[in-house]
Amino acid sequence: MNLLTVTNLSAGYAGKQVIKDISFFVAPKTIVGILGANGCGKTTLIKAIANLLPHTGSCQLDDTYLENASPRQLALLCGYIPQKSGISIDLTLLDVVLMGFNPKLSLLQSPTEQMKKEAFDALCSVGLGSRKDDNFQQLSEGQKQLCLLARTFVLKRRLLLLDEPESALDFRLRYETMGLLRTYVAKNNAAALVTLHDPSLALNYCDTLLVLSDCGLLGELQPFSTPISKMEPLLSSIYGTISLTTLSTRRGEKRLIMIKEDDAC
Repeated sequence: MNLLTVTNLSAGYAGKQVIKDISFFVAPKTIVGILGANGCGKTTLIKAIANLLPHTGSCQLDDTYLENASPRQLALLCGYIPQKSGISIDLTLLDVVLMGFNPKLSLLQSPTEQMKKEAFDALCSVGLGSRKDDNFQQLSEGQKQLCLLARTFVLKRRLLLLDEPESALDFRLRYETMGLLRTYVAKNNAAALVTLHDPSLALNYCDTLLVLSDCGLLGELQPFSTPISKMEPLLSSIYGTISLTTLSTRRGEKRLIMIKEDDAC
């Protein structure tokens, strides 16, 4: 059974359509990467699914149509991390993560001690436990992203929507973050939709890749099963001429590598 079903989704800004009639489904325990050139609609797609933009079509999560969900219900079901944190006041890291429990709290209700423990555990899971009392504003952009990831994890939502989570992270943390996502979706029978610029992350950590172009869905790939001969033409349509090859790590694990070729004159 599918966890998320997106049907004929169209959205845009100020009367201009950015994505048109996009349909796909997402199974539980999977990560779906969204690829495409700048301006193709990756962020618009994520925001429309999160019901942050007016749109046509539907997004069904289990038995719930997200368009019909109340803001509180939507926040309980979906975790959304934008490219920028949106937090401009002084808060400790622990307080930021505790904000993840807001949909479960009534007005003026304080987080419980159990919630504080779970928030601290979430910070530890992203490597920030020792900084729980530090000021969020003093973190690097990459550390802020990790803290927001902990805030999203803490409520164990079924669907995570992440917009370029790797953009401010260094090489090591990019791969660690995708590993954390894989662990989360498997443990919580959840799914994640992630817009990505780094094709190496997409090819090696995503179960499905959605390739966007010209307002629509150009195609879908399953990196672990789609033949390279079918992936190369589709990826070349957005990146220019590319070649894919397979290498093995020291432990014998296979990795896909994308190489940019010189385009023909």
